[in-house]
Amino acid sequence: MSTPDTVVLVHGLWMTPRSWEHWVTHYEAKGMRVLAPAYPGFEVEVEALREDPQVIADLTVPATVDHLAAVISALDAPPVIMGHSFGGTLTQLLLARGLGAAGVVIDSAPTEGVRVTPVSQARSLFPALKNPATRHRAVAFTPEEFHYAFTNTLSAEDSRAAWERYAIAAPGYWIWEYGLFANFKPGHQDTWVDYSADRAPLLFIGGEKDHIMPPAVNRSNAKHYAKSPALTEYHEFAGRDHWTCAAPGWEAVADTALDWALEHAKPLQRTAVEG
Repeated sequence: MSTPDTVVLVHGLWMTPRSWEHWVTHYEAKGMRVLAPAYPGFEVEVEALREDPQVIADLTVPATVDHLAAVISALDAPPVIMGHSFGGTLTQLLLARGLGAAGVVIDSAPTEGVRVTPVSQARSLFPALKNPATRHRAVAFTPEEFHYAFTNTLSAEDSRAAWERYAIAAPGYWIWEYGLFANFKPGHQDTWVDYSADRAPLLFIGGEKDHIMPPAVNRSNAKHYAKSPALTEYHEFAGRDHWTCAAPGWEAVADTALDWALEHAKPLQRTAVEG
């Protein structure tokens, strides 16, 4: 085999692996093995996390990256790694560890050093940042806040249906620490990567109408890798919001991501002998 046969899907904040349900069946129909690992403690269903969100509040980025790295390292060959929103940040951190044959980040949250903050992003995050006490809590969007931040191209009715099926709270510490403080603290923080280092090929996908992680954030993040010898490309979808992986027309995003990854993936080096 010359190309990866496995895709690892990394979900973002305010979400669980359920957010990938359509992509899992879509990629499996193409013959791929698909893994959608949960963050540590997120293995329960959406409804259980809503009832007891303390596991969300207590979660850390290093523990999450270690957990995902263990899942990927246990595979017999490097997979394609895809991440949405903060899952895009985690994907970049995993590639920086030398994991993956190729990476795709969709509407990615930034890694440390990306300082672009469009007005729509600040407004999207305001429900969490308006109260400093949320730094140590799990922070949920109301249906109206979710509609603005995630699903702004959908009707209010369709947005409410998405919120009811998929939305959970997010760790407030992550929003404060990596959305506000990381660029102003001395030394490297948890979301730092060496932008000049070599790694697997990486595609950034942005959405023209994305409010919470607008194209400007993704373009800036991609440009930070200008000194890396590794391939980095950017693709933008017109008219698509942050809910691009589930909103109507999501198949085009999924196919673009997989086709690019398989075309540009590093040659495979298996880590175990096949039986």
